[in-house]
Amino acid sequence: MHERTSARCQTPRGHGLLERAIGFALTSVQAVTPQMLPRRTPCASWDLEMLLLHLRDSLTALGEGASLGRVGMEPASLVREEDPVSAMRVSAVRLLRTSGALGRVEIGDRQLIGDLMAAAGAVEVAVHGWDIAQASGERRPVPPGLADELLKLCPLVVPEPRRPLFGEPVEVPPDAGAGERLIAYLGRRPLT
Repeated sequence: MHERTSARCQTPRGHGLLERAIGFALTSVQAVTPQMLPRRTPCASWDLEMLLLHLRDSLTALGEGASLGRVGMEPASLVREEDPVSAMRVSAVRLLRTSGALGRVEIGDRQLIGDLMAAAGAVEVAVHGWDIAQASGERRPVPPGLADELLKLCPLVVPEPRRPLFGEPVEVPPDAGAGERLIAYLGRRPLT
């Protein structure tokens, strides 16, 4: 099993996918205003401000992996920011500057190939970019090409059991696009 998994994980696409997912999230956050921060999001118990702070922390952790070769295991605190949109953007730009440097990354007592970590990060960043777009009223879908590539990688990077990180898959119509299938796979109801 280890041999099969490691062969499938060695993909040069992880870094490019992460960059594209960050671009999508940065585009999604453009419409967010301070008045929108209390809005509910597709993440059941989070408002938009909490989601932005979570995404900031996720981007920061990925940046730690790229610059330090390790990610701390202490729980992230959703420290309120004066401007969570700017905080998220700063973390995204910092990660973009270092994401090409992802090699092997230590997470607790485990090691992860940099491309696989980048792919996992891309899934999280893309789905939260979608969450932000829904909460802001923009209803922007995950770009089809990005969604299609992420769907192929989801079985490698979405943990089992899924909770608390992701919900169970949601059914979609057979003619659903890649973006809708990705969102549904990650436990969200596509808004069709």
